[in-house]
Amino acid sequence: MSKLAYASEKIKAPSLVSLQTLFEGRMDQVNEKILKSLECSVPLIQDIAGYLIKQGGKRLRPLLTLASAELCGYKGHRHVGLASAVEFIHTATLLHDDVVDESALRRGAATANTIWNNTASVLVGDFLFSRAFQLMVEDGSLDVLKVLSQASATIAEGEVMQLASARNLNLREENYLAVIGAKTACLFEAATHVGALVADASSEKCEALRKFGFNLGMAFQLTDDALDYCATGESLGKHVGDDFAEGKVTLPILITYHAATEIEKAFIKKCFVDLTQEPQDLTRMIKLIHDKGALQAVSAKAQSYLNNARECLKIFEETSLKSTLLETLDFVLVRNH
Repeated sequence: MSKLAYASEKIKAPSLVSLQTLFEGRMDQVNEKILKSLECSVPLIQDIAGYLIKQGGKRLRPLLTLASAELCGYKGHRHVGLASAVEFIHTATLLHDDVVDESALRRGAATANTIWNNTASVLVGDFLFSRAFQLMVEDGSLDVLKVLSQASATIAEGEVMQLASARNLNLREENYLAVIGAKTACLFEAATHVGALVADASSEKCEALRKFGFNLGMAFQLTDDALDYCATGESLGKHVGDDFAEGKVTLPILITYHAATEIEKAFIKKCFVDLTQEPQDLTRMIKLIHDKGALQAVSAKAQSYLNNARECLKIFEETSLKSTLLETLDFVLVRNH
């Protein structure tokens, strides 16, 4: 159901509040673990890492680790450390992404590379990766280590894949989906998978939660791609059109380009390949995206992944936690930030 449909039927739109409330106490433990792991003798590391961590954000990935473990009946504390490791991996990738993309704003605040510099951001990102691996080793499970280390490697592969395909308007949809699968969805996948692993869940449940995370992550990134051309800057936490300004060829752009006339294709090439953009070009691009139905197509693709994720949860008994996770799926599609 779309945001407009929720509004017209006067139904409360899904949100993350239920999931955040359910794990508020556990997330306090995760935050304590994160802050303790940031302790070191280098002030610059504490300044940059602390700046990022304190910005907060949705913390969806560590929440999913906690939720997956407890959905499988886990009653211990190992998932707290692993949720912290997942958040460190995510934060490290954000630091590296902002340097590569030359981004100036994230979550409504200046990026670390803007406040400090690119070199410091990259090195602190490396520090956060090392802390994540220390937490994995501390957990002591080779299975967990294998999943999270593979995710870290896959994310790096995704970054290189994205770099290699930058400004390529002829990129096939399946190749683009492979990029976001590596860059984004694999960490969601790892987050839910390790939650099941610490609970010693059956292989069927581990596989179900692994697939659940992957499909959720794909939908999350596709929605994020669409938001850049329909959300307001205040709600999104970045400037609308940041992807446009950086010449990022996302799925809405690929769909629009393949449906465009020759004149329209020349305009898109000017904006994304030549990066010769005029102040009015963003408005024209947004209209073109809407006219070609690209946002509806991306939303339908995201919905397909969410349907797959919903199917993955059918193996689990009906509980309030399962209902909360289903609401989280609905939130991914209708979110505006």
